[in-house]
Amino acid sequence: MTEGFKFSSCNGKMEFDLNQIKELDCIMVDKVYDQCQQRECYPKVELDIGSKSFDNIRFKPGFIVPDTLIISDIPNKPHFRRVQFTLRVPYEVIMSDGTSVEGLLPDTKEDIVMFIPDARDEFEFKIIVETNSQVLGQPMVIDKKLTFAAGLFIIIKVLGRVQLLIPTFGFCPEPPECEEFSPEDICDDFDCHPFPLFSPLQYQDIFEDED
Repeated sequence: MTEGFKFSSCNGKMEFDLNQIKELDCIMVDKVYDQCQQRECYPKVELDIGSKSFDNIRFKPGFIVPDTLIISDIPNKPHFRRVQFTLRVPYEVIMSDGTSVEGLLPDTKEDIVMFIPDARDEFEFKIIVETNSQVLGQPMVIDKKLTFAAGLFIIIKVLGRVQLLIPTFGFCPEPPECEEFSPEDICDDFDCHPFPLFSPLQYQDIFEDED
């Protein structure tokens, strides 16, 4: 069952031998038919936090606002569609007393062209978004309002659920034993260090490129 697999004792990664491929399997997956990236910058985001002090700003995953997604055909451009929607990114401000105040970054209007091929009527493509939001610069509190700048990275994907034929190694092997928490032992890292050279380098090892 575990033929072709090996776990590394130092980094915990699974290693495998491509020569041990056993069979071809059909799997149902969400295939990415198209994807693109965008970025937005919001130089001034404000939120009323009262007289409390804050510790952190934490962003939540962005999402397509319900009932805003419109996919329409483009004349003379088969298999491509115009995709329009409103993107919204929530965030919360963690206060020093453990409470939180929620807010929203300004809505982003998207109007883009994506590859969405013709398909049977029953086939459904999904438009999904992934976001990575970051605080830019130093947030400030003025007159009980938190003011900060935010940068937003966006990936927009077209997904279609299909069957794919892939080579496999059979079922997954049993995972390695869980690592019990224990105080850091410097010898654990030492055991994984590469063995050093014991002899000084020779002349040709140092100056081989100069010959």
